[in-house]
Amino acid sequence: MSKSDFKILAIDDEKDILLLLKFNLESEGYVVKTASSGKEGLEIASKFNPDLILIDIMMPDIDGIETCRKLRETEKFQSTFILFLTARVEEYSEVAAFDAGGDDYITKPIKPRALLSRINSFYKRNLSVDNKNVIEVENLLIDKDSYVVKVDGNEVFFPKKEFELLHFLATNPKKVFSRESLLRNIWGADVHVVARTVDVHIRKIREKLGQDFISTIKGVGYKFKN
Repeated sequence: MSKSDFKILAIDDEKDILLLLKFNLESEGYVVKTASSGKEGLEIASKFNPDLILIDIMMPDIDGIETCRKLRETEKFQSTFILFLTARVEEYSEVAAFDAGGDDYITKPIKPRALLSRINSFYKRNLSVDNKNVIEVENLLIDKDSYVVKVDGNEVFFPKKEFELLHFLATNPKKVFSRESLLRNIWGADVHVVARTVDVHIRKIREKLGQDFISTIKGVGYKFKN
C-alpha cells in the first residue's frame, strides 16, 4: 500500500486544527478527510473506511471517547488505528481513551513534525505486518500460517486463543491495548467473556515465554515489548 492509498480521517471541532492536519498529512502524500464532530466523523468513517483515525476528546454532540467506542463496536473498525489528539492532560482522560479502544494518545498543542513522524512509523509498521506472517524477535519466532511458536528453536505449544493473543500483540509492537480492546479483537464482540480472561491468558503466555516480551501498563492494559 502506497501513501496515496493510505486513508486518514481527522475528527476535531476546531477548524484551524483540521486545516493544519489536512495540509500536513496531504503534503506527506496521505489521503485525508475531516469531520468537525463525532457524529459527522462516524458518518464519514462508514463510507471512507480510513486506515487511521485522529480524534479529539472534547467535541459537541458525541465526544471523542464515545466516538471511539462506537467505532470499535463496528467490526470493520475493530483493528483500525485510533490516535487521540487532545488538550486533556489528566491521567483519567488518557486511561478512558485507551479503555474506549484508543491505540495512542498525544496532547495538544500539536507538533506537526512529531505527529507526522509517529504516523509515518505506523504506516511503515503496517506495511511490514501486512507482508510478514512470520515474526521473529530475539529468540522468539511466531508463525501465523502454521500456528507455531518457537523459543530458541524449540516448538512451544500454544492453544488457539493464546496464540492469537500473542500474535496480535506482536504485530502491534509498543502499542498499548486495554483488556476490553483485546477481548474485542481476539474473542469478538459477540462472545461473552470477562476482562479477567485476558489476564489469565497473558499469565499463561508469560509462563511459556518469560516476562520479557509482554509489559503490563498499570491502569491501562498490555503491550508487546519489541
